[in-house]
Amino acid sequence: MHFLSALFIFIPCNVAFMASRTSLHAPLLSETRTSTVIKAEHGSIVTIECEMNPEGDFVPESLIDTDGVLTFVLGGGNYLPGLHDLVESMEVGDKVDNVSLDAGWGSVSPNLVATVKKADMGDQIDVNQLKVGVELHLVNGMKAVVTEITDETFTIDANPPLAGASYSATVELLNVEDGPDQMKYIPEGTKSTYKVATFALGCFWGGELEFMRVKGVVGTKVGYTQGGKEEPTYKEVCSGTTGHTEAIVVTFDPRVTSYRQLVTVAMDRLGESKYLLNQVGNDRGTQYRHGIYYHDDHQKEIAEEIITSFGSDVKTEVLPTKVFWDAEDYHMQYLLKGGQSARKGATEMIRCYG
Repeated sequence: MHFLSALFIFIPCNVAFMASRTSLHAPLLSETRTSTVIKAEHGSIVTIECEMNPEGDFVPESLIDTDGVLTFVLGGGNYLPGLHDLVESMEVGDKVDNVSLDAGWGSVSPNLVATVKKADMGDQIDVNQLKVGVELHLVNGMKAVVTEITDETFTIDANPPLAGASYSATVELLNVEDGPDQMKYIPEGTKSTYKVATFALGCFWGGELEFMRVKGVVGTKVGYTQGGKEEPTYKEVCSGTTGHTEAIVVTFDPRVTSYRQLVTVAMDRLGESKYLLNQVGNDRGTQYRHGIYYHDDHQKEIAEEIITSFGSDVKTEVLPTKVFWDAEDYHMQYLLKGGQSARKGATEMIRCYG
């Protein structure tokens, strides 16, 4: 999907996002692993000590925590993608110095640059007012800057201003632990150190960022749950015909944050939408129904207790979790990629667009 397809400029495009998805019952973060792991692998819980310093002229406030001891699911969200790639090649005790890592805005993408014919604009914009450096706001929340103007065309660039920025990173791998082994409903629960929670809070972009900011949350993913169709696509889910709802899987350390706290965060984010059926804010449809999907009976008891405290008119469903299908890659950590802070404890308002 070309970024201009959501612009006020109606330009046909045949580019579509393609991504593979996996079921969390086959699993998201790791189900059966040996109890002793010294090499970091996809799905492991890794703890590192790191120091990341901006390279070149890149000096803005970081969108993620860049110093000290960090713990996260390897390949499961949180922090920089380049950091995950780096750690995946390491063993406990390894240390690397001054490695260049992408700062999170990605490289400059030529697909986010387009040249548009002025004659195609009609009454949509006054092309006579365009100047190099003018920022255009797209209807999907993206922004583009006019970079060149000729007699017949103008060129716009929707790359983030900091695309191509990087950090110099020094990283030591301190510890590797098993990922959680409970992705489906098991009444008695498991003895995994780390736990998993699943929530549906309307559009999954904002909900994921909310949980990424919680101390003790070591991984997040967005996707589709509670439906019947296998491997649903975003388009299929949005049609309302698959029975799925947009949801967030949260991997957390119960020694740092409790399941009760996560449920409280979820309900606070819903606000008055908790009283609306199949609706969160302006998003309507069964694919936006809100719910708490428990993984064991302990989570069930806590969720029901908190839901009951809001009265009998609450429409948030509390049900055992079903198969969770990963959303397409471009949905993962979408708002972080769009420039919103995922630092632990961040309090900036979350905008539900990039």
